Amino acid sequence: MSLIIAAETFNSQPGEVTQAVKDAIDVGYRHIDCAHIYLNEPEVGAALTEKFSQGVVKSKLPMLFSVDREDIFITSKLWCTFHHPDLVEGALKTTLKNLGLEYLDLYLIHWPQAYKARDDLFPKDAEDKVIPSPVDIVDTWKAMEPLVAKGLVRSIGLSNFNKQQIERVLAAAAVKPVVLQKLFDYCKAQDIAVTAYSPLGSPDRPWAKPSDPQLMEDPSLKEIADKYAIDRGMIVIPKSVNRTRIAQNFNVFDFQLTMEDMKQVASLECGGRLCSMGDTHHPEFPFHEEF
Repeated sequence: MSLIIAAETFNSQPGEVTQAVKDAIDVGYRHIDCAHIYLNEPEVGAALTEKFSQGVVKSKLPMLFSVDREDIFITSKLWCTFHHPDLVEGALKTTLKNLGLEYLDLYLIHWPQAYKARDDLFPKDAEDKVIPSPVDIVDTWKAMEPLVAKGLVRSIGLSNFNKQQIERVLAAAAVKPVVLQKLFDYCKAQDIAVTAYSPLGSPDRPWAKPSDPQLMEDPSLKEIADKYAIDRGMIVIPKSVNRTRIAQNFNVFDFQLTMEDMKQVASLECGGRLCSMGDTHHPEFPFHEEF
């Protein structure tokens, strides 16, 4: 089966995420998806430290997670206020410190929009609009590449980039992006893996509107869910802090969708977008394009 399933740490409240990550590791998750903007990486790090010390996941140097780390794959993401090339490595090192790690398996540019570098992660102007930075995404990518050579990350990738933005990065890249969170057919043609975040529709996302697509209520999906779940060749990162649901989300390796089921899922495209950021005025806002 081609599905890779990971534990998502987005929107987990303080005091919840450490136990949720420990539960996920105990259940069998071995890919933990993190980000600076989730504001909970120290709690994720506490869970990783405990599981390494218990030997549940292996580190050949206990409590000092060097390049000999085994069994677990950790992803995090560069936030928009750290796109300036001078800030990229420092942002990564902050994440590493928070997670208690010496390197990441994967580091992504979280969004293509660069924000003005400030302590505020969403710098706003007098009209309450996010303040763009003129930093070019290609320059940000070029600052990501040395992190691989330095051993601070194993791989680098993109998140929420559209086709045009991906092509600009690919044209300039000495180190090719290995993962994109979103887009599918185009990335498959470029040999870039796709991670499906919010694969269950993220119904508890803070910005949800009543008019948004309700994936969990779609009758076609519920019909398929009654039989099994998903198999589209993507990396999926469902999120829960409930141990029972964490286990249920992981229990997807004893079935495979039929071609008819796959066609039924593919037919549900409604043009909805659940995670789009609100800065449509930003010159690099990716969703003005079809894909």
